[in-house]
Order: sequence, then C-alpha cells, then structure tokens
Amino acid sequence: MSVTITDKAEFKERVRGWAEKLGARVMSISVRPMTTKWASYSTTGRLTFDALLLELREELQDYVIAHELLHFHAPNHGKLWKSLMRAHVGEYERLEDELRRVAHDRAMQRTGFRRR
Repeated sequence: MSVTITDKAEFKERVRGWAEKLGARVMSISVRPMTTKWASYSTTGRLTFDALLLELREELQDYVIAHELLHFHAPNHGKLWKSLMRAHVGEYERLEDELRRVAHDRAMQRTGFRRR
C-alpha cells in the first residue's frame, strides 16, 4: 500500500466539500491522535478524525469522511445508512474491510507483533 500524507488543511477542505455534497452540518473539524476509532461525529456537528488517517490514500479517507457525515442523516448503520453509503461511496464494504485490516496491522505493530 502506498502511503499518502495529506496536509491537514487540505483534508479539512475535503471534509467541507463532502459535508456540502451530503447536506451535513459541520460546526468544527479537528484532526488529532485517537486510540480506538478513525473518527467521530457529534450531534452538534463536531467532527474529529484520527491523525493517522492523513497517511492513508484518499479513497480510504473519503470512506471515513462519508461514513461519519452520513450519520447526520442516519444515526446508526441500518438500511438507510447503508443505502446512502452505497449511493455516495459505491462498494463501501471493500473499503471498510481494507480499513479494518489497516487498523489491525497498526494495533499489532503497537503491541510488538509482526505479520509474517
């Protein structure tokens, strides 16, 4: 996997573009280290993204951005959320699986385990 480091300002601008496209209200966007998830979106419109996300390719970043912003319209991962993800991201399950593998590999690296 090639590593892409995205500038924070560029990333935040992409988030604003997605928010406009998806009709989601965003009051603030922050990028900081997070330990257990890639991002969160509060009901007040506050978005927080894991800083490590900036090292991933844009397609994975966009998956996480859309995933969080669509919670503005669908608070859970039910049928509505899934249909919105499919409409805006396409085959999101493939990206979800890849992101899960990336998270697993990083967790293993933190604990000292190496994949063979």
